[in-house]
Amino acid sequence: MDDRVATVPRMPSLADLPRIFAAAPHRMLFFAGAAAVLVTMTWWACVLGAGYFGYEMPAPPVPAGWAHAVLTQYGMLAPFIFGFLLTVFPRWMGQPALTKRHYVPVFFGLFGGYLLTHAGLLANKALFVLGLCAMLSGWCYGVLQLGRVLWRNRAEDKHALVCWLALLLGAFGLAAFVAFALGATWIFAMIAIKTGTYAVLVPIYFTVCHRMLPFFSANVVGPAYVVFRPMWAPPTVLALAIAHGVLEGTHAFASLWCVDLPLVAIFLLHALRWQPWKCLAPGLLAVLHAAFLWLPLGFALFAIQSLVLDIGGVFVLGRAPVHAIAVGFFGSMLVAMVTRVTQGHSGRPLAMGVVPWIAFAALQLVALLRILAEIVPEPSRWLMLAALGWLVAFAPWVLRSAWVYLTPRADGRAG
Repeated sequence: MDDRVATVPRMPSLADLPRIFAAAPHRMLFFAGAAAVLVTMTWWACVLGAGYFGYEMPAPPVPAGWAHAVLTQYGMLAPFIFGFLLTVFPRWMGQPALTKRHYVPVFFGLFGGYLLTHAGLLANKALFVLGLCAMLSGWCYGVLQLGRVLWRNRAEDKHALVCWLALLLGAFGLAAFVAFALGATWIFAMIAIKTGTYAVLVPIYFTVCHRMLPFFSANVVGPAYVVFRPMWAPPTVLALAIAHGVLEGTHAFASLWCVDLPLVAIFLLHALRWQPWKCLAPGLLAVLHAAFLWLPLGFALFAIQSLVLDIGGVFVLGRAPVHAIAVGFFGSMLVAMVTRVTQGHSGRPLAMGVVPWIAFAALQLVALLRILAEIVPEPSRWLMLAALGWLVAFAPWVLRSAWVYLTPRADGRAG
């Protein structure tokens, strides 16, 4: 593998677009996620800008911060997850690829609902609730289709099982936010937010890394690479991450270190046993290992915060730990893994290319900026700059990715 960029095919006619776009689940759902990367943060940057400069925006039907958290998790990152899993589940378990009837409804439910919710954020509760219900329907349909693949496998693939269980919990989390939007107590909103982060995203991201990073590394390094993939790790991380979410949701912050220190140990063990020093080239492999380092760092910050509170009674670092995970780990791994899948599944060289490199490097700065915003005297300015930095980092990557999803494979093959 090298870092040369393939020649991009010409844009097809408009009549060809529906066929090309629906040719594979990752095309439709990665496109949805890529669009959401910009839509979500554009709205949030406007909200932060309104607070900083003092102008008015249409009031969302729910608290803006909660809408930001839920739509980032269930609306922006979820399409990438479904696009990936609907593609790889059959491959992992030696089954035929899923057809359009299995994944097109997931796209329309998740992305159509996502767009409706954002229209509803402009002071229209009916559209907001309708959008959430559409997202939930797409989510449940995706869980059903993945569950059928898993059922035929008799749940023997443990990576797939953990991912599916996490998505099942996500359906309950999203349903909880629908209930909140319809008037239920604020506790339902907290359940949705904590479930999205700790029962869905952390376990799925880790489980996919657990399966794919050693696989990619061994393919590149060869016999000198020792694969480390203990099967106790994904279910253990799922259980500990859920425990973290429960403790955080019940405001037991001083006790978080009890689960966060074991999580840090597990993540550091994997980071070291995956031998990143052997994976410094090509760039497409190196960024996967670099992105993973944000995960132990984020939970280490959580553990430090909890210990300081437990021992000294002082709450430090604010929301820096969760944003080290959300921006640093989720964002960086998104660029690294989606670029890898996009290149490979579009018949292009397995190379980073200039645009993904810029996005990845810029995102590291955005993550640091977002962490800094929690410890400086005037955070509002830095929060707004971090949101704008996200848009600057991702915009070229999103445009390039969208082009790939809307054009034929570079090698002329189907899919």
